[in-house]
This record gives sequence, structure tokens and C-alpha cells, in this order.
Amino acid sequence: MRNPVIDVAVGSDVGSRYSANFDVTYLRARPLLAVLADGMGDGPGSAAAGRTTVDIFVDHIVNAVEVGPDALRAAVAAADARVSRIGRELRTLAGCTLTAMVVAPDGCWLVQVGDSRVYRLRAGLLELLTTDHTMAWLGAVHGWYPFDSPQAAAARYQLTRYIGHGTAAEPDVLSVTTRPGDRYLLCTDGISDQVGYDDLQILLSREADPRSVVAGLLSAADLAGGNDNATAIVVYVD
Repeated sequence: MRNPVIDVAVGSDVGSRYSANFDVTYLRARPLLAVLADGMGDGPGSAAAGRTTVDIFVDHIVNAVEVGPDALRAAVAAADARVSRIGRELRTLAGCTLTAMVVAPDGCWLVQVGDSRVYRLRAGLLELLTTDHTMAWLGAVHGWYPFDSPQAAAARYQLTRYIGHGTAAEPDVLSVTTRPGDRYLLCTDGISDQVGYDDLQILLSREADPRSVVAGLLSAADLAGGNDNATAIVVYVD
């Protein structure tokens, strides 16, 4: 299996809103396995959900005989079942997002549950590859209200899918080709809600190593107010 990744980096910042960081990551460059989870809220269920989800997902993928849609969905199902049980045991909300990028023979698999995101910069164009599983996204796409409206803001944190939902969260599983020069960004909403499209494009386009790009993203989120935990994984492709 060809590994197209030439460099990767990850970073996270607690921000000013919470006293702890409820984002959780895992990053392995070769073969590529990048995973992040964003806990819902700031309670013990949030902390347990993120850590449990990343650990279970990684364990399933590392030990899978073949990594494909079935294995990816099975990993998500196992994490969802365990986090749902944690919520029942703690009698509180236990939930998180899950976004992952996993190497495949002809590119990469993307796995998405919730509202963390994957962006791709290719030939100067920055594209959002994932869909937010929120009522705000549904409302904007279907014309119920403008995306920057008060109605959308109120619906921003109403997730339609998340790990720990208790009804077998269904992941989006996408097959993505990779090309030399591609740059990918996996991030929590602490980045995407605070750093605008133009700034994301500028930062990812810089002639800099991914560690510098991650540092720039975290700094931009902090300058925008630091209103949430902010986490970024940057992947460069050869």
C-alpha cells in the first residue's frame, strides 16, 4: 500500500471558555491514520466520550484485516455503543463528534459523524469535503433560513448525528483521491467557527511546514476570541 503522506502535524488549544480541553486526537503518519473527536459540553460524559471514541476507533482500524467501509462502520458502531453505555452509567450526556482520515490503496477514506470538519486545499482551491450533521446545516441547505441568520445560530449546536446518540450513529464514509500537493485540514468547530474561509485558505497555502500551519490556525482561533477548544490536524500529500 502506497503511503502518500510526506508530513503531518497536530495541535490543540483549550481556549478561554472551558477550564479543560475536551478535544481528543490520534495521529500516525505512516500509514496515515488521523482521528479527532470533540466532546459535547464540559462534563465527565464529554471527557469520557472523546477519549473512548478515539481509542476504540483506532484499535479497530489498527487491528482490521482490511480497512474499508465495513471496517470503518464497525469501528464507529463499537465506539457509539460504548459511549452510549457510558452515558447511561453516568446518567448524563456522553457524546462527541468523530472525524477521521485513513489511508486507502487509491487515496484515503474519510469518516464523519457530527460537526468537526475535513477541508482540502488543491491547486489553490479550498473545499469543505464533509457535511455538518446539524440542524443549522439542514436549514441552510434547504432554504429554511440563511446560514448567518439568528435561526441558524440557534440550531448550530443541535447535532443530528453524534457518537453516543444511542440509536447507532450512521457515519458518512467517503472515498477521496489524493494528489501531489494536496493539503488537508481536520479540525473541530473551535477552528472552523472562529477562523474564516479566507484565513483558512491563506494559512494552508503558506510555504511552511505543517507544524507552523497548525500553530497559525490555533493562533488565529485565539485572536478570534478563543471561545472553544480548538484542534487541528494538517496533512501534506506528496
